[in-house]
Amino acid sequence: MSQFSDNGGRAVPSQRLSRLWHIGRATTDLAVGVGARGLWDMARTRGASGQRIRLSPAATQRFTDRLARMRGAVMKMGQMMSMDGADVFTPEAAAIMASLRERAEPMPLSQLAQVLEREWGSDWNKGFRRFDFTPIAAASIGQVHRAETRDGRQLALKIQFPGVRESIDSDIDNLGFLARTLGMVPKGADPRPLLEEARRQLHQEADYQAEAEALEAYRTLIGDDPAFLVPAVHRDLSTNRVLAMDYIEGVSIDRLSENQFSRQERDRVSSALTDLTLRELFEFQLAQTDPNFGNYFYQPESGRVVLLDFGATARIAPSLVTGFRRLAAAGMADEVPAMHQAIVDLGYLSADAPRQNVDALTELMRLSGEMLRTEGLYDFGSSDLFERIYQRGRELYLDGAFSELPDPSSLFLHRKFVGTFMLCRRLRARIDFRAMMARYL
Repeated sequence: MSQFSDNGGRAVPSQRLSRLWHIGRATTDLAVGVGARGLWDMARTRGASGQRIRLSPAATQRFTDRLARMRGAVMKMGQMMSMDGADVFTPEAAAIMASLRERAEPMPLSQLAQVLEREWGSDWNKGFRRFDFTPIAAASIGQVHRAETRDGRQLALKIQFPGVRESIDSDIDNLGFLARTLGMVPKGADPRPLLEEARRQLHQEADYQAEAEALEAYRTLIGDDPAFLVPAVHRDLSTNRVLAMDYIEGVSIDRLSENQFSRQERDRVSSALTDLTLRELFEFQLAQTDPNFGNYFYQPESGRVVLLDFGATARIAPSLVTGFRRLAAAGMADEVPAMHQAIVDLGYLSADAPRQNVDALTELMRLSGEMLRTEGLYDFGSSDLFERIYQRGRELYLDGAFSELPDPSSLFLHRKFVGTFMLCRRLRARIDFRAMMARYL
């Protein structure tokens, strides 16, 4: 068994006042880095067409370091801000912020010991032949350790940061205050339903027993699909704050973009993951809504994708399934009136919304449906669709066209859709998306 020694990590701030202080410091770093005029432009104005917010590398590093140290809901916000694609920040700043998708500071061993003793008892180490105290991964809610039990099981142990669950409510309240203060909420929109959905999902992510149940349900749905592998849960070592599952070897999914992997392999894996996203919506009615690339491993030897991290798994209401099916069918047929009706049915607009908002949002949805109207392979590697959607969406947002917010659960589904397509873009994949969607309509 590895020796228990200090790893130099900094403690997770777990008290409300301590976390509020860190949020204040992070906001100050961001504001200073952008500058008063830049912050005003980011929050209130359109600025020059396509111009990105300039944030100095030093200020960006301080901002991301602060969020990485806090973990929890605040780090989740930073990860969402850093999603790959048409960022509002310069490429230099975006590259630094992207590190939030792959790292969080590990907790010091003194905190780790307290968590393990609380969950498993003071003699917990007697059940292990080996326990690696250096984590193999650390994210916003917890960190992952590799271990081998006395009976020979190879495990990945997801261990929750102390205080993260208790800080969710205060973090969401503080983030809501900052969003309203900085003008990051569409004019006339009420952000409270979305914040409440974020609060609910984060509490769910922090409940490892709920994640174990979701993982087992998803493993049953996947069955013996040769394209995917889902680790098994080990219930005897799983608690509300520790999740024990199979340790499975693999490489990060975005490594497929490297030259040693062929175009055919990239296309095959991207098609499988895109089809899985559609199956989640139209067949499973159960979706893993966190599209972080770190949630997928690839096994070059078997060609299978390992699916990890089911903390953000959500049931999908039948009404949403019906609504998205109608929207996809209208988009494939390029029927604008049917598209408008589907948008209203999904709650993106009310039936009596101003005509200019109806036309603008329908136009944006039609633009988003470009892949549905493309016969044959859609080439993500040469497409600038995401930049066009982002630019047009930002213009409409700043013009106040998004004064209504749909069912919050549908927004988290959009997060999954965008994440899947961003992965296809990263892998420069070619997919017959139209034919794939047709199977579900």
